[in-house]
Amino acid sequence: MASHDITFPCSTGRPMRAAIAAPGGGKALPGVIVIHEVFGLNHDIRRITARLSNLGYVTLAPDLYDRGSIRPICIAQTMLELHRGNGRALEDLEAAYRFLADQPSVDSSRIGVIGFCMGGGFALLYAVRAPLCVVAPFYGDVPKSADKLRGVCPVLGSYGGRDRIFASQGERLEKLLSELGIEHDVKIYPQAGHSFMSDNLGILATVGKFSPMKAGYNQAAAEDAWKRIESFFARHLKSANPQP
Repeated sequence: MASHDITFPCSTGRPMRAAIAAPGGGKALPGVIVIHEVFGLNHDIRRITARLSNLGYVTLAPDLYDRGSIRPICIAQTMLELHRGNGRALEDLEAAYRFLADQPSVDSSRIGVIGFCMGGGFALLYAVRAPLCVVAPFYGDVPKSADKLRGVCPVLGSYGGRDRIFASQGERLEKLLSELGIEHDVKIYPQAGHSFMSDNLGILATVGKFSPMKAGYNQAAAEDAWKRIESFFARHLKSANPQP
């Protein structure tokens, strides 16, 4: 099932670009919001959105950089909001949630979120304040205190051990969730670096391979992570209070 591009009303009411994929079948299915990394809504996020849909979910990937302004400014604003922990990006995620929940093909009681790098940080922030069933942050920022994660839904976290910037965030996520007693599956892949799920192209992706993050696709880690996604999401989305 391939994804296709649509627009939906963002928090300001203007149309925001997004990719959506739906398995079909005539019954209401769980939904998953996919939050892109720093590269934005590109071919790779569309690929991930489609693959998640093939697991039985209606998936929506909003373009958080689509703000009606110059793209570098939109990127800077989004990154600043991640650092502050509030702002329009989180409001746009709420708009994406409402749009997805309103789709006839979606069971609004069963929605989760998955995010990558920047999107992983936003996924955790949003999951604390939204009525979600599951959140999956991939190599993203983690709050420094347990209080900032209090009330979060079950968490599937994945990090690369060769990533000298974010691997420690995975260790902190494991520690904080254990303190809170939140059900979780956090795994650090020793042979993988940052962005091990993503097969990105271009100069920035090439530079990332030689950075302290050692960014780049790692097939073994990615395929293991996909198996964990399938299992964890099935437990917390497919079996969570289904509507008739």
